[in-house]
Amino acid sequence: MFFRNLSTRSIIGFFCLLLAIISISSITVGPMKISAFDSINSLLLNGNNVAPHIDIVIHQIRLPRTFLCMLIGAILAICGTVTQGLFRNPLAEPGIIGVSAGAMLGAGFAIVTFTNLNLVSAQVTSLIALPMFAFMGGALTTWVVYRIGTSRFGTSVSIMLLAGIAITMLAGAGINSLSFFADDQQLRDISLWSMGSLAAADWPSIGLCTITLIFLLWYFLNNAESLNALLLGEAEASHLGIPVQKLKRYLILMTAFGVGISVSISGVIGFIGLVIPHLGRMMFGPDHRRLLPISAFLGALLLTLADMLSRIVVAPAELPVGIITALMGAPFFIYLLYKQKGRMT
Repeated sequence: MFFRNLSTRSIIGFFCLLLAIISISSITVGPMKISAFDSINSLLLNGNNVAPHIDIVIHQIRLPRTFLCMLIGAILAICGTVTQGLFRNPLAEPGIIGVSAGAMLGAGFAIVTFTNLNLVSAQVTSLIALPMFAFMGGALTTWVVYRIGTSRFGTSVSIMLLAGIAITMLAGAGINSLSFFADDQQLRDISLWSMGSLAAADWPSIGLCTITLIFLLWYFLNNAESLNALLLGEAEASHLGIPVQKLKRYLILMTAFGVGISVSISGVIGFIGLVIPHLGRMMFGPDHRRLLPISAFLGALLLTLADMLSRIVVAPAELPVGIITALMGAPFFIYLLYKQKGRMT
């Protein structure tokens, strides 16, 4: 394919330009109409000749939301890329194998418990307790699914998918139980988390996501060659001197960490980690040294476009972005299942 012949630097440069254009477009979309000229003027020219209320909307609402869209999309995309590379199957995605549901349960537990007990302030809860419990929930469900799907003969993706469905149902029961005991505000928070929303974007959340994305990219890229070796099979990777089981454990933990941070901030946004890695491999090849940064850009683009669509479909109201990504991703997942028919064990 043509894209595979391009250098990684050229591709990243193109995506940076495209992301800048999409970002300006995202700032213009919403209940208040803002022109591209006003957006650029406010961002680059210190807001000269821009009305004060427009400048406030851009810098305090639209710009943080756009940044958060790009960061969350990039985190989910690289976590999905690693998950699919780890299990050597395009159907393996953090949301489908129960990671997102576990992270959601952990976040819901933190919302209800810490608020009811008045243990810490609301800001500390959102910045520390939510990410920590979301990570713990995602890591626990990942470990359970991995243990169920793994035997001395290897890892069965089909069993992991079935285990993921069961874990998702159990997590759903736990979330419903928490909702039963929650007050009105807690119930609203849990509801928004379950549907996925980027409306509460703020700069502390952006800072946390930025640190998370940089760390995950650094860690995953350092293990990109090991992921490439795993594509040949676990036995072959072991013969090349790669500690396969140790690598799996650490990569699964890092994936749960990334998904946990994302869920704690934006709620459950599904299918980004399923669609993006598949598109990236089709367009740019399976080499993770190249696929991981490209997936980050593609994830940022897709989630930003989905968020823009969520603000347009039922304007002036707003549709949760998780619904948009589900409508985009579910047909793609059905297509992948159709392709895998007859080959799943």
